[in-house]
Amino acid sequence: MVKAVANRNYPETSLAGLTVGPFEEGNEYEIYFWVAEKLANSGVVHFREENQFGPSELYKVQWKERVQVAGQISELPADFYPRLRRYLANLKREIANGNQEKIQEHEKSRQLAMDIVNSRLKKIIALSSVSAAQTNQILKKMAAEERLIYDQLGKIVADWRTKILNRNWEQEA
Repeated sequence: MVKAVANRNYPETSLAGLTVGPFEEGNEYEIYFWVAEKLANSGVVHFREENQFGPSELYKVQWKERVQVAGQISELPADFYPRLRRYLANLKREIANGNQEKIQEHEKSRQLAMDIVNSRLKKIIALSSVSAAQTNQILKKMAAEERLIYDQLGKIVADWRTKILNRNWEQEA
């Protein structure tokens, strides 16, 4: 969901079982991104400024992640990864449409994104081998995509520990 502001009045519209609108000029609405994107392309709405994503947000996230003490992970906005993907895709689209000035921004943003992802992934891997009681507070700071990895890794680590311990006990007996 994203926030968009109506540029003009627009009637209620139904799309495959989804109803959007009516929109009144100047009012703000919370709508699905894909709907907002189509309406923005038609000039019906524009995205609110807080929905904008760019290098400054990436720098902030990277900085927060780097200053965390060992075993800690910084909190991400819930929609960080979808917004990151859209931002990078938009830059690629602008470059493909001839905007060569965006090449450097795309490369720098991609590097920052990789740094953030790699840093957080290392922490998630380390945290997945710690007991759940120690990580409940940390889980709240993870994005949904990260919790999925954490949960899967935690199961793999727990299964591995069980197999290793059972094998050792069986061999000793």
